[in-house]
Amino acid sequence: MDGFEQLQVWQRSTNLCVAPYRSLRESRDWGFRDQITRSALSIPSNIAEGYERGSRKEYLQFLRIAKGSCGELRTQILIGKQAGLLEEVSADDWMREAGELSRMLGSIISKLKRSPL
Repeated sequence: MDGFEQLQVWQRSTNLCVAPYRSLRESRDWGFRDQITRSALSIPSNIAEGYERGSRKEYLQFLRIAKGSCGELRTQILIGKQAGLLEEVSADDWMREAGELSRMLGSIISKLKRSPL
């Protein structure tokens, strides 16, 4: 593996992405299921797309989008937990991981902005 697949933030975000798909497979709340899985899917997808674009400017933009999707996902997890659509333990684990991914993305963004071209 080389490229974006070697990035820990991408690997962890793909693992987090799979969790809602598995957990909500039987959910009849299609709107919620669609929204939370789409925001989770957006995180690794944008990391990969930005990496593959080959330009620092575009990579930074896609990392920012991925970071934004982390916030979107955390919001949906919180709402899902409060509405009883998500199990509390799973929701808490996902919330922690989404927060950590957001911090990781923020760190990568800061380093890329500071490093010389």
